[in-house]
Amino acid sequence: MNPDRDLIVAIDIGGTKMAAGLMTLRGDLVDRTQVPVDHGLGEHELFASLAGIVDDMLVRAEEHHQMTPIAVGVGCAGPVEPNVETVSPVNIEAWRNFPLRSRLAEVTSLPVYGDLDAKSLAMAEGWLGAAQGRSNFLAMVVSTGVGGGVVLNGQLLDGATGNAGHVGHIVVEPNGRRCGCGSRGCLEAEASGRAIESITGRPPTEPSYEIMQRTGELVGRAVASVCSLLDLDLVVVGGSVALGFGATFFNSAQAALDRHSRLEYMRGARITPARLGDRGPLVGAGAVGLRGVRRSTRGAAH
Repeated sequence: MNPDRDLIVAIDIGGTKMAAGLMTLRGDLVDRTQVPVDHGLGEHELFASLAGIVDDMLVRAEEHHQMTPIAVGVGCAGPVEPNVETVSPVNIEAWRNFPLRSRLAEVTSLPVYGDLDAKSLAMAEGWLGAAQGRSNFLAMVVSTGVGGGVVLNGQLLDGATGNAGHVGHIVVEPNGRRCGCGSRGCLEAEASGRAIESITGRPPTEPSYEIMQRTGELVGRAVASVCSLLDLDLVVVGGSVALGFGATFFNSAQAALDRHSRLEYMRGARITPARLGDRGPLVGAGAVGLRGVRRSTRGAAH
């Protein structure tokens, strides 16, 4: 690998938009573009819109940056199968068991490595962001949906199927709103961008003070359960809703976490904004690709 010439093609797939970018092996994002998720499209048409922006990045890598893409890294809303062999994002109804990895490999002719979007964010924030040097933390995305990635004893948790960290499906309001997963009262059903729009009739970019406070309160409540269960003292939160709501959200979330942190080992746990901001998801996707390249290189060496 050549840090001065090689690039990872980074892809972030969420419920509202799909983004693609070019990341150096040092974690610098040198280019990016995005396209909205058109929920009226079928599975193949939706993939075609993603393939269009990926192809644009491949062309720009060679012609504009004079650098060489060596792999594709993907962070995708879940659930997903390991390495995004298939994906079934709750908020993208057109994709159910969609064979994302093979389709991307087909259009890019590059090795493709993928993971959950929030696990990707955990990698990015642990590498270059607010969790640098930390061995135990939770990273969260509060956006169109709500996801999480857990790092414990320095290891990103995968779980039995690669979907560890789905904090959006912790129940925070028993008998609450119906969630896309089929349950009721999940954090995602109460505090995601899609839920806020449904509750208020307005987009999450136009929140009331009460909605910003309530969203923070519910996130803090869910986070307290995770910190209690896994003995964590740091939670890094990104995503357009959390970062857009700003201090009101974070103060409310911290207050709820403090209120529910009664055990001695939980006291002092803190919630902090993702340091990488809107770059985080693509840097995370790139980090997934870089991890895949390094693993394959080590495997070839053995």
